Amino acid sequence: MSATALSIVLLAGLLHALWNILAKKAGGDARFACFTAGVAMVVWAPVGVWVGWDVLPQWGTWEWGFVIASGVLHVLYFVVLLRGYRHADLTVVYPLARGTGPLLSSLVALIWLGESMSYIGALGVAGVVSGVFLIAGGPKLITDWRRVNVVNEDQMASQRLRSAGLRYGVLTGLFIASYTVVDGYAVKVLLMSPILVHYLENLVRFALLAPVVLRDRPTAWTLWRQQWKYALIVGTVTPISYVLVLYAMQTAPLSLVAPAREVSMLFAAIIGGHLLGEGDRWLRLLGALLIAAGVAMLGLA
Repeated sequence: MSATALSIVLLAGLLHALWNILAKKAGGDARFACFTAGVAMVVWAPVGVWVGWDVLPQWGTWEWGFVIASGVLHVLYFVVLLRGYRHADLTVVYPLARGTGPLLSSLVALIWLGESMSYIGALGVAGVVSGVFLIAGGPKLITDWRRVNVVNEDQMASQRLRSAGLRYGVLTGLFIASYTVVDGYAVKVLLMSPILVHYLENLVRFALLAPVVLRDRPTAWTLWRQQWKYALIVGTVTPISYVLVLYAMQTAPLSLVAPAREVSMLFAAIIGGHLLGEGDRWLRLLGALLIAAGVAMLGLA
């Protein structure tokens, strides 16, 4: 992977970690996802119009089909992710989601897009996966699976929290893998503009989530007054983060870019663990360092 592509991915990782921490603090649901989509739609409208003015008339059914598919997958991703943040620790849900998704994305890219991976690239992926395992709880995950009788209430609460994080994290990862492959194919094979792909899938996401907001307007208005600051930042930053990744996919193999994005977990483990006061900081920091080492090897692949 080139130094330019790796630098882009690192910047995207930092921005991604920051907006996920804010989304966790907001404690929002599908309506928060709609708020952020609406903000992105308004803030980035001039860029979307400027880039798409001459391009959109040339699109056919194939291009629009990929945009709609991406929008649907992003809706499912945001809804499941935000629900996971309401029921479990960010430093469990986030790394599992971010680790599972790129690993599956890499496998699909190797098989479907015909990409290849060197030994050092494979070691980098292994470092990322090992780091994800430690951040998500490490040996405690296996201990919880084997434990049958738990009499301590604190242990029961901890186990439920970690189990919820495991379920939501893996499910979110499946949706991440799905939209990463769809968007990667769009920008690498169909040569669609990364800016247009993300802006238009955001419009699809807003259209699909708007009925959830309109169904109970008084509650939605109350939530907006509570969450608008978070929605403003997340809606503004998220497109930058993901468009950077899409541009990196155009110049580097998706099977390397997807795992390299997980450097965001290094930032999340450090920043999120401190700001949110979540436990197992040292174990999660060790896992984050493993991820960073894996990303460094991916940069040399």
